Amino acid sequence: MADTAIFDVDGTLVDTNYHHALAWSRAFGRYGITLPMWRIHRGIGMGGDRFVPEIAGREVEQAHGDDLRATWSEEFDRLIGEVQPFEGAHELLAEVKERGFRLVLASSGKAQHVETFLDLFDGKSLADGWTTSDDVEVSKPQPDLLSTALAAVDGASGVMVGDSIFDAQAAARLQMPTLGVRTGGFSVGELHEAGVLQVFDSLVAFRQALDGTPLARASR
Repeated sequence: MADTAIFDVDGTLVDTNYHHALAWSRAFGRYGITLPMWRIHRGIGMGGDRFVPEIAGREVEQAHGDDLRATWSEEFDRLIGEVQPFEGAHELLAEVKERGFRLVLASSGKAQHVETFLDLFDGKSLADGWTTSDDVEVSKPQPDLLSTALAAVDGASGVMVGDSIFDAQAAARLQMPTLGVRTGGFSVGELHEAGVLQVFDSLVAFRQALDGTPLARASR
């Protein structure tokens, strides 16, 4: 049994994945790089340090990596006012807390973006801690973010909740179970193949099924 619930933020609690894809498309376009939107979307969930070489190639990373990430941030800032929380985000987190879990909101996003997102569902009033890109050097699918999140609340054992295969891959490196929601656009089959134990169509459906998940009751 676990004592800590670690929730991804982008794409899991707030509906940002397609905003991210559009911002990356525009950033690449400013450097004359045209990539199909579906290809960009397939990489959403990785940190920006891994995203550019994975999606556009090492040559693009070497030539424009840092500039692309800065440009992406500018483009995303233009869209962030349109971001909304997913239905039931606050209620789900509140119930997980009531069931005795330490709660960490684990994001590798920029600090100013994370602050904005948490305010959308009143996450600061619920979380025992949260992370930003300032807290890790290497992002998902490496497990550093989850290790940092667990340590932030002195947790002994965690359960990861995310929307992407990269969440599951990071958790698997720590032998941490993952629960998934389809809000990021990955299919049920893809999430299961990546190691996700159970997949839910929405946060509302997830909350209704909590009794049948590893988040039924905390170990402490």
